[in-house]
Amino acid sequence: MKTGDKTKLIEIFAGTPWQAGMVKSLLADEGIEAYLIDEIIGTLTPWWTAPGGAGSVKVIVAETDLERAIPIVKKYESNLQE
Repeated sequence: MKTGDKTKLIEIFAGTPWQAGMVKSLLADEGIEAYLIDEIIGTLTPWWTAPGGAGSVKVIVAETDLERAIPIVKKYESNLQE
């Protein structure tokens, strides 16, 4: 995303700092630019961090990348269940 770009940003995942970092890395491997939000609070107070809960680290992608990013995140989440 370029400076001044008016692209809408979408939260695609929320979880622990480790999980969010993994999702960001998986997206980057596919050429999808992603950002982490609330990374500091999730790192300083990991006991607050719960997927989607208070203190969770969120992964943000551009709306234009959302269609490509969803299957990657869904596959990651299904692997967590196994």
